Amino acid sequence: MAFHYVGGARDQLFLLPMSMRDWLDEGHLAWFVLDTVAAIDTSAFHARHPNDGPGRPAYDPDMMLALLLYGYGTGVRSSRRIEALCRTDAAFRVIAGDVVPDHATIARFVVDHERAIEDSFFEVLRLCAAAGLVSVGTIAIDGTKMAADASLKANRSREAIEAELARLRAEAHRIVAEAQALDAADDTQTELFASDRLPAELSTRAGRRARLEQALALIDAEEAAAAADAAGRAAKARDAAAEGRRLTGTKPTDPAQALERAEIDAQVIQDRVQDAATDRAARRAARQAQAAAEGRTLRGRPPVDLPARHRRDLERTEQAVTDARAAADAAPAQPHHTEANVTDPDSRIMKTAKGWVQGYNAQAAANDHQIVIACLLSQDANDVGLYQPTVAAVHTALARIEVTTPIGTVLADAGYWSEDNATVAGPDRLIATTKDWKQRQAARQMGTTNGPPPPQATPLHAMEHRLRTPEGAQAYAHRSYTIEPVFGDTKHNRGFPGFRRRGLPAARSEWSLLNSVHNLLKLFHHHPQTTPALA
Repeated sequence: MAFHYVGGARDQLFLLPMSMRDWLDEGHLAWFVLDTVAAIDTSAFHARHPNDGPGRPAYDPDMMLALLLYGYGTGVRSSRRIEALCRTDAAFRVIAGDVVPDHATIARFVVDHERAIEDSFFEVLRLCAAAGLVSVGTIAIDGTKMAADASLKANRSREAIEAELARLRAEAHRIVAEAQALDAADDTQTELFASDRLPAELSTRAGRRARLEQALALIDAEEAAAAADAAGRAAKARDAAAEGRRLTGTKPTDPAQALERAEIDAQVIQDRVQDAATDRAARRAARQAQAAAEGRTLRGRPPVDLPARHRRDLERTEQAVTDARAAADAAPAQPHHTEANVTDPDSRIMKTAKGWVQGYNAQAAANDHQIVIACLLSQDANDVGLYQPTVAAVHTALARIEVTTPIGTVLADAGYWSEDNATVAGPDRLIATTKDWKQRQAARQMGTTNGPPPPQATPLHAMEHRLRTPEGAQAYAHRSYTIEPVFGDTKHNRGFPGFRRRGLPAARSEWSLLNSVHNLLKLFHHHPQTTPALA
């Protein structure tokens, strides 16, 4: 029984030459990337390759940039993979014009054009603005921890780094001595040429020695910063105790500092309760004296020595002191040793929902179209100090692409909450004061509010009031589906949970490239009739 199948005709000869434009559909992403690169300013890339001297001409920077954008857009970052795909994948072959750049050439292009790649983020953002995608009525900001190209196990203390440096110096001296002995022996043989180049074994250790010295300098800087921070905390504690007020801000993680803060807070509460009791007794005595002068008996039950709310405050602060003292007693006695990563000294140990990671804190600000308006990279694991820099980065980005529309409302989660961030000059903002589930629980228990906050409300109470209004709750709900999908697309959909390059400037450039590609894909999926800049 015969079967008929649809098969290929591998031996078929083509009578007419093929065109590369027939390899891909007209609406393919590769054509869009090429049109995008043609529409943006790439003069900074060309400035490095004048091609007016001796040697082989450089690859077209526009083509190399298009390879990067398409590779990152399709989940390919490896220079070796890009080189291989330029041989086998039709889209990569079309972008490369059927030439195959070496993987080292691709990697050097990324390194040599670090700043130009970072600036190309604004060029892509300008195209998004031309397509009407850069709305600024609502801007949501958030941060995500991106892994560095370094291991947690590569963190070393000062003692370990100094020991490794001493070993490398001793090894270098030994190699130089051997080289000098060999040179002296070679000088006796006239048929050999003396060489003044150091052995390869020595040159390969130079980079590691430089990273160790950088890590040691980092430890010195962090220890000095820690000492200054401790002195500042102590001064604030003394001022708060003298003024009879509680300390504000993030609670310290060090057990001894946490105990000191709990004791100050307990003393402040006790003083307030005592002052309130004294004031209450004085008012009672005044009323009794007035009643006696008028020849009448003061009615009502005599006041209790300690009202229930004051008793609860005292019990709560006493329990906090007890817990803090127990934690301080249980803490290990050995001193804390500052460590630095010898693979990527700029990276830091960051805590995530899945554990600890060696990496960076990547910040982004997105609008309702999930277009990233601004992005920055920080070594600070805490988001609270990055609210103002991120908002400033949004203003800078809008100024660079000449968007003059004022920002409506900035949305941020509880990681950004502080009184300084709530009251600093700038656009209107909604910053959660606690975790989202606690915020929803408080709204269910306490009910909704209406209207503006009371005039005497503190910044904390005013923000909580606004978040419990129907308008505030509805506006804040935009945050989760505005900014968080941006990180999900980068880390999960395209498979980029971390950086491939080491060092803060290199990682910052790569973070800009990742967000440029995110915006480019958003623009690609946008209706083509609304993208006149690419027509």
